[in-house]
Parts: sequence; structure tokens; C-alpha cells
Amino acid sequence: MAGTAARRAKGAAAYRCSECGWQTAKWVGRCGECQAWATVAEVGAVTARTVAVTTPERPALPIGEVDVTHAVARPTGVAEFDRVLGGGLVPGAVVLVAGEPGIGKSTLLLDVAGRAARSGEHGERRVLYVSGEESAAQVRARAERIEAMARGLYLASETDLATVLGQVEQVRPELLVVDSVQTVSSAEVEGSAGNVGQVREVAASLIQVAKARGIAVLLVGHVTKDGSIAGPRVLEHLVDVVVQFEGDRHSRLRLVRAVKNRYGPTDEVGCFDLSDVGVVGLADPSGLFLSGRTAAVAGTCVTVTLEGRRPLVTEVQALVTASTLATPRRATSGLDTARVNMVLAVLDKRARAPIGSSDAYLSTVGGSGSPSPPPTSRSRSPWPARSPTARCPPAPWPSVRSAWPARCGRSPVPIAGWPRPRVSASPGRSCPRASSAVVPCRRGLRCSRSRRSPRPSGARSTRPRRAEARAPRGAAALSGGCRCELPQIETSP
Repeated sequence: MAGTAARRAKGAAAYRCSECGWQTAKWVGRCGECQAWATVAEVGAVTARTVAVTTPERPALPIGEVDVTHAVARPTGVAEFDRVLGGGLVPGAVVLVAGEPGIGKSTLLLDVAGRAARSGEHGERRVLYVSGEESAAQVRARAERIEAMARGLYLASETDLATVLGQVEQVRPELLVVDSVQTVSSAEVEGSAGNVGQVREVAASLIQVAKARGIAVLLVGHVTKDGSIAGPRVLEHLVDVVVQFEGDRHSRLRLVRAVKNRYGPTDEVGCFDLSDVGVVGLADPSGLFLSGRTAAVAGTCVTVTLEGRRPLVTEVQALVTASTLATPRRATSGLDTARVNMVLAVLDKRARAPIGSSDAYLSTVGGSGSPSPPPTSRSRSPWPARSPTARCPPAPWPSVRSAWPARCGRSPVPIAGWPRPRVSASPGRSCPRASSAVVPCRRGLRCSRSRRSPRPSGARSTRPRRAEARAPRGAAALSGGCRCELPQIETSP
């Protein structure tokens, strides 16, 4: 107890995670940031606090006196990439480009670096391309293939953070490309390259250099098996723009989406075509989403989808066949599986289409994703609304698996041994509460919701009181427990 009191008097002991650098006041078995076990250890006590600087180097200015010319976006030369970024790269901005391996991240950024180096005011701009995965000779071979050669483009193959910062100090570029942030490590931080602590230190150092010198930085990020960006979550919070590179390996189409953008919208999508000469932007990619048939084919339709703020013409193909399995199979490509299942359920229930026990295969031409329309507060139901006084049309006698007809659409189970009703040709009447007829319940008693004939004065009811409480289980169960209308039925002997 005395030792604990003395420690608290000096200051709370600090415990730090060796993987991500997370700190806490007391020891825990599991890191609260990276969720790693047995990585938290004591590193000492806090002995001093940071004091304020008397005269800051850059004093605060009124917002009206801040110069906005340094925050103007500069085009990169790739129109589709500029569309996603909001007009181009802002000096001092840090952009994180993430995507699966082999999808074309390095090829796209090398093309952006080559075009930016040739688009300077005096004919050229200095661009530094740092590769931690390939050698300088390999990067040059790919640059010659995609025609990204430029005099102002500098190449360096480095994996040490201190060396990379030295290259930036020597070249003084206007644009810095690092491929990738998971391959660069710092000697001041424990652990190998790619772990949480190293990624955080490398990103923080590059962001500090970018803000201090006004350099636009493009970082390539790896993704995990589930598609999320590898590294700490704080990496996405530190950078200014997060761009996701999407596409199927068996398709030429590549989509670039902005997940986070401090300088522009996040609902824009850039379309690219992966070819032998690199990643080429597509101003109108609708040709990749159509099969090119001129005659009508059963099971296909052409629709217009909205990718961000860009309308795209997409062809959807569907095949429905009899299933030999207990659970029908639903296979989709380019479509949301949950939405497809919902549409099939609506067709089976409302349109009486016999597809509930059939296999369904749906796909889009070109592998494009057809997004679902966002829900709005003014969305209307596709089924016409009916007033409480409307009349229900006559419904046929349900099968064993179906339920008693009710306008509400609920599905009670038919009663075993109940006499088979015969539906009259006249339209259904209104709620039993407003009628003098008696709707029989499950136990053959009068339903408490139906209007009973008045008893003579002084007459005593012969029905037990418990039947009054159990009566709603009959007629109320047949109508799903609601007060909607029931069809007029007649019981056969």
C-alpha cells in the first residue's frame, strides 16, 4: 500500500503497447487499440508536463486574412482521378490509396506521377516516387510501358523512413508518392515494417513533412482479407483523403471511390480500363456494361444505375431454374444478395410468381455493381393504401400451407377439423364489429369482436366467462389479430 501511494504521488505509471504504442494508466492483459494480448508493459512514470510556448512562430490570424491560394487544387492530368479528388491535388494534402494486390494501384499512381511531372508551369515539376516493393529498374520498365517517362520524375527504392525524409530534403518535390506505407519502417520504433506502431510513425512523419513544406503526398495502402485497410484505424483519421480502388481480377473495369475527402465530395466514382498500356480513364464506361445484342433475349434487361453522381447504363441477366435442393440457391455477381432475396420474396408473395422453390442466378455484364437506391422519408409503398371502410375482394380457399385470407397479409395457420368454407360471389363485408353476423372462432364460440344480438332484459348468459377471454383466440387469430376486413364465408355442413 505504501509503494502504491508513493507511486501515485510521483505520477501515474504509464503502460505502453509494444505493437501499436497505445498507453494506459494501469496494466491490462489486452491492448485496447490493436486488441493484441500480452503486449502491454510498463515504461515508466510521467515526470514532466509540456509547457506553453511564450512566442509562437506562426501566430493565429483572423479567418478573413488567411491566404487561400495555397489550398487550390491542381489537376494531375488524369481526368477520372481528378473527378474523385474534387478537382486535383491540394498542396499539403495526404491521399491514401488502398486496394487489393494486383488491382493497379502502383500503375495508376505512376501514371499520375508522370503526368504531374510534365504539367508544370515551366514545362516540368519535380515529383519523387519512392518504392519499397520494387527496384528502381522495375519501376522504370513499367513507366516506359505506360509512357510515364518525364525529366522531372525522380525514382528511389528505399524502405528506411530516415532515408526517405533525406530524399525529400534533397529533391524538394511538389508531389511525393510512397509505395507503400506498410513497407517503410523507422529505426526509432520497435517492431518490423507493417505493424501498427511502424505504420503510425511513418504516416505521422510524412504528414508532418507534407504540411510543413506544402507537398502533396500519395500513399499506397495494403488491405486485409476482409477488404479493410491494413494498419491502425488512426491512419484513416490522419490523412486528408482515403481512396478505395475496386475491381474484379477477371474484368478490365476498375472503379475508384472516395471514402473520405476533406476537399471535395465523397459520392464521385472514377472509371478506368486496365489494358496493356496501363490504367486508362473512361469518360463513358457504359460500353463495358452491355452485351451488344440487338435482339431481345429472355431473362435480360437494361437499366440505368447511379454510381455517385454519374448515371450508368447496365445490363442485368437472370436465370431461374428448378431446384433439386431443400434450400434454393441464390447466386449473384455485381448485385446485392440481400436485395435480390428481398425482390424474389416480394415476387413470390405479391405477384404469385412460382420462384420461391427455384434457383436464381443474377449477374451484371462487366461486373459492375448495381447500388440500391437510398431510402427517403417520402418513399411510398408499391401497394395501394386502403381505408378501414374498404371492402376485401373474395379470396379462394387457401391450401394446407397457406393461411386464412386477410387483407393485412398475415398468415395464421388453418384450424384442423374446421369445416371447409365456401366463398360467396358477393364482395367481402366490412369489419365484423359493424355487422350483426357471427364470425365463428376456433372453439365454435362467438367472437368477442363480432356484434352479438342483444339479449332480452333480465336474461342470463349461459356462456362461461372464460370463453369471453378465450374468444379472441379464434376470430382474432384468423384475421391476424387486427381489425381488417374478412371475406364473407359460408360454412358447409
